Amino acid sequence: MQKAEPDRGTSVEAELAHALAKPEEAAFDETGVKRVLSGWAARAVATIALCFSAYQLVIAAYAPLSSLPTRSIHVGFLLALAFLIHPIAGWADRRRIAWYDALTAAVAFALALYHLVFEVQLIQRAGDPSLADLVVGAIFIVLLFEAARRVLGIALPIICATFLAYGIFGQYLPSAIAHRGYGLDQIIGQLFLGTEGIFGIPTLVSATYIFLFILFGSFLEHAGMINLFNSIALGFVGHARGGPAKVAVISSGMMGTISGSGVANVLTVGQFTIPLMKRFGYTSVFAGAVEATSSMGGQIMPPVMGAVAFIMAETLNVPYVTIVKAAVVPAILYYATAFWMVHLEAGRAHLMGLPKSECPNPWVAIRQKWYLMLPLGVLVYMLFDGFTPMFAGLVGLALTATLILGAAVAARFGPTAFRYAFWIALGAGLGAYLRYGFDRYGITPILAVIAVLIAIVAIVRGRDTLSTMRASLVDGARQAVAVGLACAIVGVIIGVLTLTGAASNFAEFVLNVGSKSLFLSLMLTMVVCLILGMGIPTIPNYIITSAIAAPALLKLGVPLIVSHMFVFYFGIMADLTPPVALAAFAAASIAKGPPMRIGWKATHIAIAGFVIPYMAVYDPALMLQPDTAGAGVSVVAALYVIVKTIIAIGLWGGTAIGYFLRGPITWPERVFAFAAASLLVAAAPWTDQVGFIASALFVLWHLWRTRGGAAASKLRPVSEA
Repeated sequence: MQKAEPDRGTSVEAELAHALAKPEEAAFDETGVKRVLSGWAARAVATIALCFSAYQLVIAAYAPLSSLPTRSIHVGFLLALAFLIHPIAGWADRRRIAWYDALTAAVAFALALYHLVFEVQLIQRAGDPSLADLVVGAIFIVLLFEAARRVLGIALPIICATFLAYGIFGQYLPSAIAHRGYGLDQIIGQLFLGTEGIFGIPTLVSATYIFLFILFGSFLEHAGMINLFNSIALGFVGHARGGPAKVAVISSGMMGTISGSGVANVLTVGQFTIPLMKRFGYTSVFAGAVEATSSMGGQIMPPVMGAVAFIMAETLNVPYVTIVKAAVVPAILYYATAFWMVHLEAGRAHLMGLPKSECPNPWVAIRQKWYLMLPLGVLVYMLFDGFTPMFAGLVGLALTATLILGAAVAARFGPTAFRYAFWIALGAGLGAYLRYGFDRYGITPILAVIAVLIAIVAIVRGRDTLSTMRASLVDGARQAVAVGLACAIVGVIIGVLTLTGAASNFAEFVLNVGSKSLFLSLMLTMVVCLILGMGIPTIPNYIITSAIAAPALLKLGVPLIVSHMFVFYFGIMADLTPPVALAAFAAASIAKGPPMRIGWKATHIAIAGFVIPYMAVYDPALMLQPDTAGAGVSVVAALYVIVKTIIAIGLWGGTAIGYFLRGPITWPERVFAFAAASLLVAAAPWTDQVGFIASALFVLWHLWRTRGGAAASKLRPVSEA
């Protein structure tokens, strides 16, 4: 049969370039109403953002300030940008900055300097705050709540305000949940004057690791990393069965290695992948669900992991690589599940891939943009080699800037030999310095090289490259606003819990439930994570639930890292789970489909994200963790549980889609496959053996029923789908 192709006015590569160069204005935005500025107002905001990025780079390179002023000035920049970028409400004029917002931004930043200006006095009167300390602290807390409301929505400030009210009035509650009572001076001191409230560990991590990695991702995005990821995915799997959806899974997974926001991934990568999936026969619901699922998975994909990995490592006081090691196998399984689901859906709906002629050559794309992959590789190597995240992020960022500028300089060399000579000289020089000279001279010579390259690029009229560098610094600072404010305002909850000891009440309740059933305790914790995740971002969700629920799971015998990964995973799944599925709403704005149906379909595709945390609790080897503290991880045990999980996911995929290896499966087969997969997940002594036998019987049953290819019809063209 002659293959009928859908109408294509432009090639896939041209569509990719258009989608990434001029993305549509999505109807959904996860960070509140934003101003659309021009003229002096836009330049003012860009200047402040540049100052913010410059401040963070100086802090990372030289650490000139002590810890508390470093954190407070970081939050001051966040507040200033929040008030300048986000109007007071949707009805406000978004084309200019209101005078009261400009004044509020200036006041917020000035108050943030309080810890720097009066650092010595604050240390001398620690525990005995003055009236000025309390007034400044109270105003700062109010401004933080207002900024969070504008940027993150009303849900998180309400939750934090509830905890704040508990700290102030908790002594009047029933005795089961009451505390002894604390004065307003104690609460303000806890939240503003120390490092156990607003300026706690989450803000420390935001002011150091997180900002650097956001900036790192911003530089790579502006340099064309998204285009490279999509070209690689299109080239390798675009022509396969269901190729457009597989492109979405792979490109979103690769994007997740550098980006910390699942919703932002949807709104960038999805601009290209969702229309492509729809054009080749996938429904709006399935296309949106695939992109939402794949993009949210980026938050569990090392090395960035939505910035939670850095907070988790700091909170647990373990090396960053320990967190990455626990996350890498579940992340791969998550994306393997999504890939398997779209493969089965393509078989069920008889969907073709793209013509080979329309798919870009991945090796050509890599050859043209190879230098963009080096910083990511160096970053991963340094993190796994034991370097601190801050050092690795700073070197990765410096290397990215050097390569972007170096590419602009090398392009001016005519003969190819001169280009190779330039890259070899630059690479050898940087490599030798990092190995032999960095410990002695620090980052300054590398910054000097970058300054020289900037001067050369300016001389040879590389204005586009310099504009890319500037835009990367500005966008990185803007992207950090939502993450940083979430880390800061959650400090209110942490401060109140630390002061009152209220977390022990919930932990005691979970322990009581767990004494009867660990599974019920896990279910309760999962529900709390999903409910919290309906209204707040992943980072504050993790911080809150890890402070309240994770200690209880630890006391029930769940390994430390596994208990924290458990609450982290379900915080992410909340962005896929209706009724408030942020990633689904973001995908719906592009797919033009119903958000609720996209959300429910996404939960089917992301089944691994719901199952893996439970399997890891009962068998920590899935996260490469030992059963008992101090013990090693058996390779055989890890391989066993991984194989078991793969089989379970494979069967669940067939159950959810209604299609398996050679054709559709009947309802009795689906029920049998679901039961076999469930047995592999259950932790009873006999369930694994029965599950393996049942799985084998199901596969034999399916192959026998579809013998001769009777049920496996040929793929029909898209025009007939």
